[in-house]
Amino acid sequence: MTPDEFRRHGRQVVDWIADYLESLESRPVRSQVRPGEVRAALPSAPPERGEPYEQVLADLDRVLLPGITHWQHPSFFAYFPANASGPAILGDLLSSGLGVQGMLWATSPACTELETVVVDWLARLLDLPAALRTDSAGGGVIQDTASSASLVALLAAGSRAGGELARRTVYTSSQTHSSLEKACRIAGIAPGNLRVVDVDPRTLALDPEHLRSLVSADVAQGAVPTLVCATIGTTGTTAIDPVRRIGEICREHGGWLHVDAAYAGVSAVCPELRWINDGVADYADSYVTNPHKWLLTNFDCSVLWLRDRRPMIEALSILPEYLRNAATLSGQVIDYRDWQIPLGRRFRALKLWSVIRWYGAEGLREHIRGHIRLADEFAGLVAADEEFVLWEHHPFGLVCFRPRWPGLPIQDANEATIALLERLNDSGELYLSHTKDTEHVLLRLAVGAPSTGREHVHAAWRVIRDTYAAMA
Repeated sequence: MTPDEFRRHGRQVVDWIADYLESLESRPVRSQVRPGEVRAALPSAPPERGEPYEQVLADLDRVLLPGITHWQHPSFFAYFPANASGPAILGDLLSSGLGVQGMLWATSPACTELETVVVDWLARLLDLPAALRTDSAGGGVIQDTASSASLVALLAAGSRAGGELARRTVYTSSQTHSSLEKACRIAGIAPGNLRVVDVDPRTLALDPEHLRSLVSADVAQGAVPTLVCATIGTTGTTAIDPVRRIGEICREHGGWLHVDAAYAGVSAVCPELRWINDGVADYADSYVTNPHKWLLTNFDCSVLWLRDRRPMIEALSILPEYLRNAATLSGQVIDYRDWQIPLGRRFRALKLWSVIRWYGAEGLREHIRGHIRLADEFAGLVAADEEFVLWEHHPFGLVCFRPRWPGLPIQDANEATIALLERLNDSGELYLSHTKDTEHVLLRLAVGAPSTGREHVHAAWRVIRDTYAAMA
């Protein structure tokens, strides 16, 4: 493809994306295809000769688009958002065009140094402690996802803890993201050494007193408490663990406190929401949040900060001969290959840089506040209806709720709620997901798509209410 051909087809692709974003509301939210349908519509063998790019775009429309669930749809409420915005898409395009492989400072100094600036900018926007910024002993790095960030934090914690691997213990709650359990498997933590801490049944927040008793019992048995994960905004209900009290227990026993704020952390761009960071400045050894969830930066872009980067580098740094270079050996540069699991890395900082510069702090705050206002309005609709129960904790963009199903035992009511969920999602008019408290299945409505407005939230409630009425 020559530069002129690229220019021509590039305009077609940009126009296609713009048309797609404009037409989203007219499409069913969730893909309507059956298993195997997309594959059956595609040739079983690759083409022998190259094809015009117009044919690629034609098959995108004909074959692939029906198999897409539209995460940017204004009525997509199922999961925490995966925001895509114009500036982020353009930043990603620039990254692809440059084709940078930023494993070392030497392989593209701007890739590394822009990233250090952007993660420090974001730390300032969220009012995170100065100890997490790159001009300190700590620093930040863009990972692909919070799952990778948690694994890096666990490996760093193990490096600092020392001792035999078989004696290392990790502490989570039933509400902690499943990536922590997977990280333990990858890191070689024995399944029996992953402790599940009780939660408060009213809030689903981790119980620090149960944590204390577990840690004390483990220490008495010669275990090495290695990492505790505290979550700010759990996936199920956005429960908030008591970071400060958890941090105090970690400090007593030398454990690493990892704070998972993958979804909710970016909300601290709003000063009125910075209460969520209570305890982070004093106790967090690592902290992760995902701009690709709620900060208008398309997937993938997860930022991990550490208070002290040395244990991470000790755990991950390997320097084969083919990577040796003067800048690395000088010790004056950051090589982000030592801050992540893979060697190679994309120039992800470009899209986050584009987003922050386009929207500015003011625009980012209004984005978050607007979604919280819509979630509050939806919660008010639920609370006013006697046939539904609202999960009262909803400080962000997520609202959890359930029908009462009067007269039904809990198990039957849970099955009826799942049946309602399936009927709603099959309609194509909206897309919800579910979670569970200690007993009940809850429906989750997460406001997060950039195009979602008041009319979409009210339309969602009408569909939910009417479908429930038809089933009750």
